[in-house]
Amino acid sequence: MTPNEIARHMTGMLAPVGAGRMEAYLPSPMVQNHASFLHMRADGSLICAWFGGSLEGKSDISIYASVLAVGASAWGPPQRLSFDDDHSEQNPVLFHAPDGRLLLFHTSQPSGNQDECRIRMAEVLSDASDPTRLTTAEGRYLDLPRGSFVRAPVVIRSDGAWLLPIFRCIPRPGQKWNGSHDTAALGISEDGGANWRLDELGQSTGCVHMSPVSTSEKGLVAFFRRRQADFVYRTESADEGRTWSDPAPSDLPNNNSSIAAIALGDGRLAVICNPVNAATSPDRRTSLYDELGEEDDRPEADPTGGCTPIWGVPRAPVSVCISSDGGLRFPHHIQIEDGSGTCLSNDSTDGRNKEMSYPWLLAGPDGTLHIAYTYHRRAIKYLRLAPGWDRPENGE
Repeated sequence: MTPNEIARHMTGMLAPVGAGRMEAYLPSPMVQNHASFLHMRADGSLICAWFGGSLEGKSDISIYASVLAVGASAWGPPQRLSFDDDHSEQNPVLFHAPDGRLLLFHTSQPSGNQDECRIRMAEVLSDASDPTRLTTAEGRYLDLPRGSFVRAPVVIRSDGAWLLPIFRCIPRPGQKWNGSHDTAALGISEDGGANWRLDELGQSTGCVHMSPVSTSEKGLVAFFRRRQADFVYRTESADEGRTWSDPAPSDLPNNNSSIAAIALGDGRLAVICNPVNAATSPDRRTSLYDELGEEDDRPEADPTGGCTPIWGVPRAPVSVCISSDGGLRFPHHIQIEDGSGTCLSNDSTDGRNKEMSYPWLLAGPDGTLHIAYTYHRRAIKYLRLAPGWDRPENGE
């Protein structure tokens, strides 16, 4: 579809697209929409949050959200949840705190300088007379180092501590950030989000978008996007995230684009991603922000001591990949949608971008699978799969 055709579909209306499948293109007033995140409330309604504006990195990028009420035939109207007109506000994450608050975490950066990013936290409030209406209370920046980024939700330890997955965008003096020295970390709060400290993960250069999953009472496994566009990497913890093994590759390809992981009801793990890597395509671009058109004479970061990031590998197909051995191997892939995945430009208005990326997923209590992902950077696409979606006949 062309960008204008996509826009005409952005009504939020649910439509059947085959046996057991419903889809919708979420409404948005913005021409670029990216990095969706799904959260299910206690009543079974869904909130989808994302960032929207003119172009990733521009100061008009803000956080938006829409609600799908239980039994509704369409997603509700888009609502702006962040309001800093001087920063690009990206990567929303929703978290239902033990005290009942619904918290929004998101990033806030000047232009394409991810190394200057800060994480902001604000409470999301619902209108008592209309639960599809959302607002945010006054938020604040977390006391974590600049260059801290989020993409995955908080994990709560048995002692009540909050573990916020973070990736560190680490600058090189006098050089532009390009991902060459990014590492993984956890933000730790032991007082309900009031104060934070940073725990770095060793040997994690190039490992970002940490997505942790509980596998036992004290066991966690986490998966990473890779700046090197080779494979999804994996790490384990046997002590609720206090210590971690060195990240190591799974058999799941990664294209230096976002992933998300969940545990299924039967103990298997599911990772949603674009299961392709740099070996499958010659497509390359200089960096994520190479078309912002802003004055910056600094050279690209020297990879010495870090890694050589690879940008531009196509972002398609979208697949749910299933593991029965704790995420070492993913033999079962269920393709959600395919296409060229071209992402050599972030522009969402001229038709060059055809990525299907940054997917998120969650499983409902009845086994329904809910998925959201970026569609050509023009829209957020939602897909609902009925229970039984993971039967072998539905995969590859």
